Order: sequence, then C-alpha cells, then structure tokens
Amino acid sequence: MTFEDLGLRQELLDALENLGFTTPTPIQEVAIPKILEEEGDLVGLAQTGTGKTAAFGLPMINMIDFDSKKTQGLVIAPTRELCIQICKDFEKFSSKFKKANIVPVYGGASIDVQSRALRAGAQIIVATPGRLMDMIRRKKADLSKIEFVALDEADEMLNMGFKEDIDFILEETPIDKRIWLFSATMPKEVARIAKTYMTNPAEVSVGTKNAGASTIEHLYYSVDDRDRYNALKRVLDFSPDIFGLIFCRTRRETQAVSEKLMKDGYSANAIHGDLSQAQRDRVMNSFRNKSLQILVATDVAARGIDVNDITHVINYNIPDDIESYTHRSGRTGRAGRTGTSIIITNSREERKIWAIEKVIKTKINKGKIPSGEEVCEKQLMHLVDKVVAVDVKEDQIAQYLPAIEEKLAEFSKEDLIKHFVSAEFNRFLAYYKNARDINLQKRSGDRDRRNNDRDRGRGRDRGRGRDRFDNKRNDRRRDRSDRDARGGERRARRDRNDRDGHNRNLDENSTTVFLNLGSDIIQDKGHLIRLICDEGGIAGKNIGRIRMMEKFSFVDLAPQVASKVVKGMNGGDVEGKTVRAEISES
Repeated sequence: MTFEDLGLRQELLDALENLGFTTPTPIQEVAIPKILEEEGDLVGLAQTGTGKTAAFGLPMINMIDFDSKKTQGLVIAPTRELCIQICKDFEKFSSKFKKANIVPVYGGASIDVQSRALRAGAQIIVATPGRLMDMIRRKKADLSKIEFVALDEADEMLNMGFKEDIDFILEETPIDKRIWLFSATMPKEVARIAKTYMTNPAEVSVGTKNAGASTIEHLYYSVDDRDRYNALKRVLDFSPDIFGLIFCRTRRETQAVSEKLMKDGYSANAIHGDLSQAQRDRVMNSFRNKSLQILVATDVAARGIDVNDITHVINYNIPDDIESYTHRSGRTGRAGRTGTSIIITNSREERKIWAIEKVIKTKINKGKIPSGEEVCEKQLMHLVDKVVAVDVKEDQIAQYLPAIEEKLAEFSKEDLIKHFVSAEFNRFLAYYKNARDINLQKRSGDRDRRNNDRDRGRGRDRGRGRDRFDNKRNDRRRDRSDRDARGGERRARRDRNDRDGHNRNLDENSTTVFLNLGSDIIQDKGHLIRLICDEGGIAGKNIGRIRMMEKFSFVDLAPQVASKVVKGMNGGDVEGKTVRAEISES
C-alpha cells in the first residue's frame, strides 16, 4: 500500500514525496482511512517510533480548510519538546498549502510572539495544556470553531497531572468535535480518558497493547548502588559508537550524571525542566546533528525526542511507572532499525524486572558488566578499525611523508604499532588496569543453607509456650483491626465528598508530606502534581489528596515514594523560593 491508496489530497502526496515517504507505516495504514472515511472518535495504539504523528496529522491536514483563518484543528501534547516536534512535522506535511498557518503554543517562549501568530489566523494549534489555558484566559486563543482534537501521549499527560487542564480546554471546544487519542500504552488512565471525553471511539492498534518493539534487545545489569556510575561508564566504553539516551528519575540526578560524564571526557549533556527554552533547543540541536553523542534526560524532558538512529537507551534507574519503560525503550529501534535498552539496577529491584517483562511481553536478559580487559580490547579494536577504514588523502599528505619517514626510520613495524597504540591508549589502559568485577555476586549455596539452619534452630528454641502467647496476641489484633476498620469506614464517609487528589485509591494508606509551597506561588493542584512528579521522579498515580493553603500544602503520597519526593524536592527553587519538604507527623 502507498499513501496514494489512503485517499489523501494531492498537496499532501506531493509533500510526502518531497520528504521521501512512499509507504505508510502499519499504524498509518489502518488509522488514516479510518479517520477519513468515518465520522466518529478514534483511539490509536502503537509503539513509540511507528509514525503516530503522521497517523493523525495527515488526515487532520487533509480535512482542514486553509482558505479560512478560523482555528479548526487542535493537537495537545504533554511537553514543549513534543509540541515543537509535532509542529515541525505538520509544517512539513502542509508545505504545499500556501495559506497554512500552524502555530505552536508552549511555555518557556515569548507569549507575545505566540499571540501575534494566533492573531494572524492559525488553522491548527499544537499546544501544551498549561500555556494553552493561559492563552484561552487571555482571549488570545479561540477554540469555538474546533472540529478536530488530537491528544498525543495521553497517558503521559495524566501522569503529569494535566487532567484538570484537559477538562478546561475541552470545555472550550464544540460538543460535536471529533477526538483522536494516540498512545504507545493503554493503561487504565488512558481508557478512562476515552470513556470520559469520547463517544463510542473506534480502536486501531498495531502490535500488542503496551508491548515493546521487536527490534529492541532488552538487558539488565545488577550492581551495588555505589557502583552504578562506574557500571554506566563501562557500558558506554564497551560501545564506542554509541549514540544514546540515558534516563534519570529527577532533574538533579540528570544534571549530576551529565556533569560527571562531561568531566570524564564523554560527549554528553543534559536536558531537563530547569533549562531555559534556548538552552534546551541548543542541546537538542546538538544531539540531532550528532555533535553530541550522549543525552541525559528525565522522562518528561525526553518526550518529543524524535531521532531515528539512537542505538542505546540506558535506564540509570528503573522507572517507578512500568509504562514509562515502554516509552523509554521505544526511543531506540525506530523505523525498522535495531537498538538496545539497558537497565542498571540492584538486587532489591530485580523483582521489578519481572513486572516490566509481564507488561512489555518480552524477556529482559540479565547481562554481565564487561571487565576492564574486555573494555580495553573493544576500544583498541575500535581504534584499529577506524585506522583501517580512514580515507587516506595522499595528495594532501604527500609533502609531509619524507620527513615523517625519516623520523620513524629507526622503528620496526612492531615498535611502530606499540608506540601508536600507547600514544592513543595509555590513559585508557591505565584506568582499567586493575578494574574490579562490579557485577553483584549471589550468595553461595552453603551460606544460604547455613542461614536456613540458623533460622530453624531459632524457631525450635522459642518453645511451645510461645504458641499460647501468639494466640492471645492474634485475638487482640483482630479486635483492634475490627475497631480500626469501623473507624476507617466512618472517616472514609466523612472525607469522600472533599477528596480531590490525583489517585483516590490511595485512601488512608498514604504518607503525608508538608511543602512550603502554596497558592501564592503554585498556579493550581495540577501544577503542584507536575512539580512533584518531575522533581521527585515519580508517577502521578502515587499522589493522593492535596490540601493547598496560601503559603503551604499537604500532599498524600504512596508510602514507598514519600522519602524520594522529600529528597528530590528539598532545596529546590520554585519562582525564587527555596523548597522545604518534610514528612508530616500529624
């Protein structure tokens, strides 16, 4: 099948031909005719890197009346990078429509410039929720004539706390609009969006829901926490031609890892929320044109990185949200290419590997961190391969050869090779000379048996008299449990009407964190949720009820992430105010 078979206008076909696109991807092949031929809503599911942007972008452009200056199409994306990338793609697709005006609307850029672009007449707006809400309130964006809305990366928008923003935006659009929702995964939150905002949506999918791409090799390495950075360096050194993404949980960790890599001589830089838009653009441009070899990023900042030839994705930590792993790994193995997704973990987190395998329906093999000798051999042979493959420009170096030959006349072939290797490689060889094995070693069977025997011995020593004590204690626990349950039901009924958190299922099984951030600085609860997710490196489903005062807030969190949020947010800066976070005792 070709794009001509999909029923697209000639202007689009000409633009696609100029771009070198002739054959639609599987998701484009099933989604585009469905959108063009039917009138209803649609949910499209496919792995990252399979062409979802064109799957909703081409039919939207196909149905837009570019002779009118009314805004007819709207695309909502979770991050500014993704917003910019989608807008660039739309501009390429619509290049043959002379009157087309596609405007990106996102935070971090001049609101006046974006306002003027909208005032000139934008048939399609590509926006992040926060800035678009601002534009609507300022009467700069008119959504009353919207016919088509595309929600891209909807699951990520919910994780980032954009639910209230999406509610506000969609209420500004006509009731009879069409909505297309596209995502790489289909968690319960996305299904809830479809049920809330869409009318009997058709579903098209390519591959298995939430599954990883078949072109990706999945590996994990288990090391001690103190060796995590050393393990990262060995992975990088063992892959001399790497063009990769490293994912970290928080902005601070992202910046710290990138600074260490740059100090150690790697071609690396970071992208995260603390950078200005100009800084983010510079880093991304360097990465896209490959003058930067390694990009260290948070999950949020990496949205919109549309680069087809990334060879490796390295998870410096396991993501808290399993669906995030699918998005991370999907940055490699794109457009039919192969790629490698690596997780650096410790023994305590290995059980999470099994959970990820279950979701992506793919085996994640346990790898072994290369030894110092293996790294040196790989680097040395890479250097030799470069020497063999180099393009010798004899006419340019001929005048220098006699002097060079005279200088090297006393060296034999073997000596020349030794000096050449040493000149290029001495520092590297010295670093790995006595490198130890940093792979976690399992306990021996004898040690396990000794531990089991010791535990059994302790059990026998307790004696039978313990049983009567345990029975009485269990009776008391049951009575207390019944009282607590009755009290919990009363509290639940009392709180049900005013619970307004991100995850209502947390109920009272949560830990409350105090933040010295209130409504005087934070725009709304959605803004606070996004801040907690980004700085704390957690998913939105771990956030429960939020009580926001003027100068401070209390946030209920899943117990397993509370300490991480406190650590991630303490000492940060929000609108010039130093953040103080602590677990509340009452």
